[in-house]
Amino acid sequence: MNWYAIFAIYVLFWVISAFLVLPFGLRTPDETGEVLLKGQADSAPSNFRPGRVMLRATLLSAVLFGLYYANYVQGWVTIYNIPGLHPAR
Repeated sequence: MNWYAIFAIYVLFWVISAFLVLPFGLRTPDETGEVLLKGQADSAPSNFRPGRVMLRATLLSAVLFGLYYANYVQGWVTIYNIPGLHPAR
C-alpha cells in the first residue's frame, strides 16, 4: 500500500471518527443552567470544545485504522469470508 493511500484512508477514518465523537460530552444551555442569547437555538451546545473533539477523533481513527491496516496485511477478513459476496471466479 502506498503512503498516499495510507494517508487518504486515514483521513477518511478521521472524518468519520470526528462525526462519531462530536455529540459526546456536549451540554445545552438548559442542562448547564445558562441563559439563552437572543436568536440562539435551544439545542445549541454551550460547552463545545473543538480541541477535545479533534483529540478523541484522532485516537479513535488511529485505533480503527490500525485494525484496518492489520487486516489488510494479515488478511483476517476477506470477501471470501462473507457468505454471498464471493467475486466472480
